[in-house]
Amino acid sequence: MGKTEIKTKATEISVADFIAALPDARRREEAPVVDAMYRLVTGLDPKMWGPSIIGYGSYDYQYDSGHSGTMCRAGFSPRKAAITLYLMEDYGDRQAEADALFAALGKHKTSKVCLYINKLADVDPAVLERLVELSWDVMNERYPT
Repeated sequence: MGKTEIKTKATEISVADFIAALPDARRREEAPVVDAMYRLVTGLDPKMWGPSIIGYGSYDYQYDSGHSGTMCRAGFSPRKAAITLYLMEDYGDRQAEADALFAALGKHKTSKVCLYINKLADVDPAVLERLVELSWDVMNERYPT
């Protein structure tokens, strides 16, 4: 069995150009707000990962299956349907804090590692920032640099 090539890689596309070219006016307004929050939490400038993910930092992973790759440590995508934030799936011994934050966040949906927000006005910005910070902290504990 051959090694599967991951499609989502860091690119040299300008984050500012990507945001400026977003077709949806709300996403063009909200993406810089989310970017500023991530820059504050991570202390890093973003890179584009694939065609639509704004990512901060990177880490190497390997699954039990042997599949391995490199991905951004934190990131989001200002998609048409919703702003998608990529967060940890499992917060370990900090799961109760994560659950409380999700409960206090406001209107949102989640899937395995994604948080979907239709518009930033639907959520508490301080709670959102704390969720991103918690996910960043847990990621860094699990995958030390």
